[in-house]
Amino acid sequence: MPDFRFYHSIEVRYGDLDPQGHLNNAKYLTYFEQARMQYFIELDLFSSERSFMEIGVILAEARVTFHQPVHFGTAVRVGVHTSTLGNKSIQMEQALLNADTGEQLAAGQVVLVAYDYYSAKTIPIPKAWRDKITRYENRD
Repeated sequence: MPDFRFYHSIEVRYGDLDPQGHLNNAKYLTYFEQARMQYFIELDLFSSERSFMEIGVILAEARVTFHQPVHFGTAVRVGVHTSTLGNKSIQMEQALLNADTGEQLAAGQVVLVAYDYYSAKTIPIPKAWRDKITRYENRD
């Protein structure tokens, strides 16, 4: 598991559960997305005042590995870590953790691609993004 510098707490809502009383599988991706957005806000790459069209990334791949069921009322947090910066792609590792015990409940990996929504084309990762992510993740 990566050494996360960034964590985002999320409330497991009753409406997030499946009929068996577990966190619905699709909600893991929603929780990971919410934490990624908070990561981007933390790094000043996005803010609530900006248009979604200006965020400049699009999801290309997502994978979730489920380790333990999550139930209503479980205190959870999501760790986010940028593991690889390519020319146009950003690979991120994420983990859903029990906030009380630190146990890993699920692991996730996503690949985002830098994207210009106005021209509908991929673009190189902007230098400002690359610099902020590199600095935050303590990369050389």
